[in-house]
Amino acid sequence: MSDTLILQPTLATDASVIWLHGLGADRYDFLPVAEALQERLYTTRFVLPQAPTRPVTINGGYAMPSWYDILAMSPARAIDQAQLEKSAQKVIGLVEAERDSGVDPSRIFLAGFSQGGAVVLHTALLRWQGPLGGVLALSTYAPTFREGLSFIDNKKELPVYCLHGTFDDVVPPALGRAAYDCLIAQGVPATWQEYPMAHEVLPEQVRDIGAWLVARLG
Repeated sequence: MSDTLILQPTLATDASVIWLHGLGADRYDFLPVAEALQERLYTTRFVLPQAPTRPVTINGGYAMPSWYDILAMSPARAIDQAQLEKSAQKVIGLVEAERDSGVDPSRIFLAGFSQGGAVVLHTALLRWQGPLGGVLALSTYAPTFREGLSFIDNKKELPVYCLHGTFDDVVPPALGRAAYDCLIAQGVPATWQEYPMAHEVLPEQVRDIGAWLVARLG
């Protein structure tokens, strides 16, 4: 896809990480993180898609890269569901492209920061029917998770790594914790980890993500 940045590994590809940026950012936002992780993951391709630019209601209608419109902030995020579903379909298309290129779906990971994390949680647990290697949910929330929700049956073995800053004033830790609690309630093997940070990514966090991926990719 022409709006997607691809970071190829130094050796033949046998794993992929599809990584979605946050609201107002772009596909280059996590390129330094992907480059750092590839120093340990020599056979992993990083796929960095670009969100479309569109008006965002909570920002006064200002147009910016956004995976979906956010209509209101409280009591929980009110979002444009149709735009979220379109973004989920884009992610599914990327997963299928990686699978069709020869990567085993059990070695394809979805990662996302903030709004991007909400998209990958929705896609992995509620929309993608096939296997995945795991999900990285950074400083994010799950606007489509709710009480009584049932995930796709084969997701009960899907590892999800939830990472959040204790000083995050953009996506409060309570929102991230609610998503994690929902995963645990459904029997998903999720892990919660906090860092003394705001709405950002720290080098320590990148190291932990690298270790988590290495443990699952061998």
